[in-house]
Amino acid sequence: MRSLQFGRKGPAQGEATGLVVFLHGYGADGSDLLGLADVLGPHLPGVAFVAPDAPERCAGGGFGYQWFPIPRFDGSTEAMAAAGIEASAADLNAFLDTRLAEEGLTPDRLVLVGFSQGAMMSLHVAPRRDKPVAGVVAISGRLLLPELLAAEARVKPPVLIMHGDQDPVVPFEELARAGDALVAAEFQVFGHVMKGTGHGIAPDGLGAALGFLKDRLPL
Repeated sequence: MRSLQFGRKGPAQGEATGLVVFLHGYGADGSDLLGLADVLGPHLPGVAFVAPDAPERCAGGGFGYQWFPIPRFDGSTEAMAAAGIEASAADLNAFLDTRLAEEGLTPDRLVLVGFSQGAMMSLHVAPRRDKPVAGVVAISGRLLLPELLAAEARVKPPVLIMHGDQDPVVPFEELARAGDALVAAEFQVFGHVMKGTGHGIAPDGLGAALGFLKDRLPL
C-alpha cells in the first residue's frame, strides 16, 4: 500500500464535524484543488479539507501526479491502466480510512470531490466501499466501467455530476453516460451543466458543489 502525501485546511484535527477530500486530475497535484477550501470553507465552518497527491508521478511528463496511466496520453496499455486504477483504489481507500480515524469522523461525514481523473476515482471507489460516504461530487470526469457498477456497488451514496459543455479533454457526453448508469443502478443523482465551460470548474459549478456539500455535511 502506498502512502499519499496531502495538504489540509480547516478546523484543527479532531475538531471538524465533516471532511471533504479533493481528488485532483491527471498531471496535477493536491494543491491544485486545495485552494478551493478558501472559497468553500467560510460557508462550511465545521468542515476540514484534505487534498492528497496521487500515488504515481505522471507518465505523460511534467511535475504532477496520476491516479492511473492514460494510454492515449502516455503510450501505456489498457492493462496498465486497469492495474493502475485498482492499485490507486486500494491506496485511496486506505487513505480515507486513516483520515477519518484521525479526524474522529464516521464515513457519513465524508464527501469526495474529484476533478477529471480524480472524478473518475471518486465514482469508482465510493460505491465499492463497505460503508457509504455522505456524497460524491464528480467534475469533468467519467464513470469507469459503467457496465460493472450495478453488480459491484456495495453502497449508493448520493452523487452530483457536473461537466462543461465545451470540454475538449473529457467529452461532455460522459455526463449523460455516467448519469444513465448511476440512475440505472438506483443511485440518487444530481446533474449540473456548466454552460460555455471547457475542462475546468466554473463559478456556477462551484456554487452547485457548495449547495450539495451544505445539504450533506453538518455545519
